[in-house]
Amino acid sequence: MLTKIGGWYHDLKKPSSQPPDWLFGPAWTIILGLAAWAFVLSWSGTNGSDERTFLIGLYLVNGLLHFLWSPLFFMARRPDWALIEVPLLWLSVLALCVFLRDWSVLASWLIVPYLVWVSFAAILNAKIVHLNSPFKGTAS
Repeated sequence: MLTKIGGWYHDLKKPSSQPPDWLFGPAWTIILGLAAWAFVLSWSGTNGSDERTFLIGLYLVNGLLHFLWSPLFFMARRPDWALIEVPLLWLSVLALCVFLRDWSVLASWLIVPYLVWVSFAAILNAKIVHLNSPFKGTAS
């Protein structure tokens, strides 16, 4: 993980559906590995630079939204802001599922675990916000 979690996160009230902390690293490693595989499969199915540019754009938008969530949640200590951002992330993952199908059906299916995990993470994020609101300021 690129973000230092620290004691603040551990002190938050969490829902009973929260998986153990050790599970997040392996889950994201597998999911992002599948997303990388999906990119390679899709790249091989593209026809010309316009399609490749579009594919890169899809992944860039998703990557930006993916890596924005952690600083909002952990560094700014604003799960409420992360919850506002997560629907955009979810839509970017859905866009990958939809558009990768044009180049590789398998690539599209390889993104489904990412969509499921982001959906689950969004529910956890919402429950954490509900259990711990209000949030004020940023990390010191």
